[in-house]
Amino acid sequence: MKALKPSHREKKRYLLIKGKAVDLNSKIIEKEILRFIGILGYSKASPMFIKTTKTSIIMSINRQALVEVRAAFAASSSSLRIEKVSGVVGKVKWERL
Repeated sequence: MKALKPSHREKKRYLLIKGKAVDLNSKIIEKEILRFIGILGYSKASPMFIKTTKTSIIMSINRQALVEVRAAFAASSSSLRIEKVSGVVGKVKWERL
């Protein structure tokens, strides 16, 4: 199978999410996004969890759904917040793993 052209690929944005250890769970993050933007919005955002630690998570989402995902975190009652957004994973990484 032939590789996709760059213009046909999905453009991603990488989010650095920080919060309390209790709220910092992929299941909780999925619930918060689903609660705000619904199933259709969740599928359009196509979130993927890249890396997790005790205090932060790197997550990739579709570029076009960035505003909705940010709004989902702002409207949530949990302690989660988006620290940084970038188009390259290397710029989002934290200092120490």
